[in-house]
Amino acid sequence: MTALQTLPMAQRQRCEVWTRVMGYHRPVSAFNPGKQSEHRERQHFTEDAAPAGHP
Repeated sequence: MTALQTLPMAQRQRCEVWTRVMGYHRPVSAFNPGKQSEHRERQHFTEDAAPAGHP
């Protein structure tokens, strides 16, 4: 299958997203509507690795 091909709807399955909240992991689908809205508004970022040998 190439990158441009997609599966028929009958063969697809829902992807469950989990996130860490207050030190433990939970599926986003288990959040109440307010927390789900807050999760959608989060800004994601990538932090560069610290150089080796520096604290």
